[in-house]
Amino acid sequence: MSRLTIRARLTVLYGGLLFVAGAVLVAVMYVLVSTRLPTTMKLLTTRTGTPDQPLPNADQLYANELPAKLREAALNDMLTTGIVSLVLVTTVAVAFGWLLAGRALQPLHRITETAHRIAAAPAADRGLHERIALAGPPDEIKELADTFDTMLERLDRSFDGQRRFVANASHELRTPLTLSRAVLEYAAHRDALPPEVRQLTELLLDINLRHERLINGLLLLARTDNDMLDKSPVDLADVVEHTVTHLAPEAKKADVSVGGEPEPAPTLGDPVLLERLVQNLVENGIRHNAGPDGWVRVACRTLPDGLVELTVTNSGPVIPRYEIPGLFEPFRRYGAERVDRDRGAGLGLSIVRSVARAHGGEVTAEPRDGGGLLVRVTLPAERDHNVA
Repeated sequence: MSRLTIRARLTVLYGGLLFVAGAVLVAVMYVLVSTRLPTTMKLLTTRTGTPDQPLPNADQLYANELPAKLREAALNDMLTTGIVSLVLVTTVAVAFGWLLAGRALQPLHRITETAHRIAAAPAADRGLHERIALAGPPDEIKELADTFDTMLERLDRSFDGQRRFVANASHELRTPLTLSRAVLEYAAHRDALPPEVRQLTELLLDINLRHERLINGLLLLARTDNDMLDKSPVDLADVVEHTVTHLAPEAKKADVSVGGEPEPAPTLGDPVLLERLVQNLVENGIRHNAGPDGWVRVACRTLPDGLVELTVTNSGPVIPRYEIPGLFEPFRRYGAERVDRDRGAGLGLSIVRSVARAHGGEVTAEPRDGGGLLVRVTLPAERDHNVA
């Protein structure tokens, strides 16, 4: 019974109660009728035609057995008719109970479908603008739907306020950082600058650059939290080739070999965001390599199930599997101090996940046996709109 749906349990409950009530009614009727039927019968005529003349022994025995047989036949007929009627009525009642239970539970199904759509959104704050807006009498189910709508409205306002705060704060912080960078660059290029002041200026420039990267990352996270309305065809193979070429000087400086194996992988999305996704993965592989034998491999292809796949594999230190989920959290870095200027702000993989989800995709990572990571990004493939 515990594995049945609420609709099935209500139907069984209605049918069971009706069957028990009908069985009790048939039993009561059987007892009442059995007490009302006579057990003897007075004969008005005899075979001789004189009512007061006693019957012979055989005829008297027949006259005594006749009422008992009639009584038994009547009770059996009433019991059989009652049982058959009870079964038929119970069957009809179970069918109507199933229909009525389904109709009564329709508002709950609507609430469940809305919750499923919100839960299936690619990000936690997607779909919060949707409401149930259940119409009907002010009963318990409508109260539940209204409470659910109120909760969604408060969550939507909270997430929207958080996004706007991050975006506004990031914009406000970019202006003073840009001005301070300009002043520091002007001071650093002066010829009559003492060596210790020049060294301090270069250090401040590095710190300023790190803060700019942090703010740009926050801006990008705030941007990808919104729905992607404008999408254009993009081939990941072109993005991979461009990114590998663009990051070649950084890879050479870090003594890391970067190679790509791109195959055609057409998708729909924002070219700038997709380029940032690939760039973050490759930069992450370059920065977290150990020694001069480090390498990064980038590949993309079209999968047969309507998806395109981007894989970035890199060497590096051995990472425990339980550390992988934390790498996609903002400001989380494995094996690096927060003050390390060369490791970035810890937003790289967070931005990758946010961009992938904004395009209806997903990103996963798994550690390599020899060290390093294998990051896999899947995105919806571009469909041929010319096909009818």
